[in-house]
Amino acid sequence: MAKDTKIEWAHHTFNPWLGCTKVSPACDHCYAEAWAKRSGMVQWGAHTERRRTSEHTWTQPIKWNAEAESLGVRARVFCASLADVFDNAVPTTWRMALFDLIARTPHIDWMLLTKRIGNVRKMCADDRPMFDMIRKRVWLGATVCNQEEANRDIPRLLAAPARQRFLSVEPLLGSVDVFSGITGELLHTSGDDYDPGAIDWVIVGGESGPGARPMHPAWVRSLRDQCRAAGVPFFFKQHGEWLATEFIDDGTATIAGRRIAYVRPDGSSHDGSEDVAFFGDEEQTAWVGKKAAGRRLDGRVWDEVPK
Repeated sequence: MAKDTKIEWAHHTFNPWLGCTKVSPACDHCYAEAWAKRSGMVQWGAHTERRRTSEHTWTQPIKWNAEAESLGVRARVFCASLADVFDNAVPTTWRMALFDLIARTPHIDWMLLTKRIGNVRKMCADDRPMFDMIRKRVWLGATVCNQEEANRDIPRLLAAPARQRFLSVEPLLGSVDVFSGITGELLHTSGDDYDPGAIDWVIVGGESGPGARPMHPAWVRSLRDQCRAAGVPFFFKQHGEWLATEFIDDGTATIAGRRIAYVRPDGSSHDGSEDVAFFGDEEQTAWVGKKAAGRRLDGRVWDEVPK
């Protein structure tokens, strides 16, 4: 079906409201905050009001749903690329209106990605319709960027209602072990009438935009290999602004004049001019730009999606 978003893993993007607050190292160079400053449409950060989008914007999912129905397919809609559905600063009535819209669009797979996965069960506790809608219709995702966040938020994701559960490990800022020691069975809460599930999908990407941090190729290869061993679809979105020089054709000749960074397994990096010791597991990367860096990993594009 037609695609009208630059988000590689969705057909459409829908923002029911605008605005957010930084809550993670992944937010340090937030593209949405940069957009907000350029556009002047909304203030960003704590103690600022979120802005609900126009009624015209809210009619778009109805059109996408009709198109998907006519084609006999399902549309994947990424909800809130410029906000967070489970943001505490968002009025409850807005969230209720969103879930009413979800109820009226049965041919859409709604993809709700949040950095506040711990809020989901709390916000659903006294709202059974919202709980049921998430459980039956929503692909619920949590953003994690390092092992600390993975340890904290993957159990919360597994304990939340969802039709599909996914991780967005972007920007990937360090090595992440997704599957070891985490099982849905350990998270079952007495009284819930659904079964906690597993991770159904993993999306991985390096950081893009001004100030982007380089990604060590061992981190993304590890996640790919973890997914393949677990039988979980793996989607590699992008390398980001930096590309490991082992992926650049023609060796060092093609990186002449480019900024260089040596990234360590712990996530720290340096430009080689510092008075620091080099280690054998550092990776040389070059700033080539997001477009040039591309999406290929070890000779192929990884764009697996759950069925």
